[in-house]
Amino acid sequence: MKRLLVILIASFSFGVVYAADDCAAQATEKKLAGAAKSSFMKKCTADSMPPAQATCEATAKEKKLAGAAKNSFVKKCLSDAGAAK
Repeated sequence: MKRLLVILIASFSFGVVYAADDCAAQATEKKLAGAAKSSFMKKCTADSMPPAQATCEATAKEKKLAGAAKNSFVKKCLSDAGAAK
């Protein structure tokens, strides 16, 4: 079970890293800089997140969690979402 959880979390992480690279490439193509680039990157990365992760991230933001507390909450939220399937 732990192995499955690690694989699940790793796959989300790789997806986010790939999305960030893809978003950076899109921002470069659009010749964005400064605040426009930051805004685009934030939206692009959020849009490319898996639905479960986006929901967990949004809930963490509503609860005003940050740092280790946020990471722990999101990790547990994702594992709960995986168990609910």
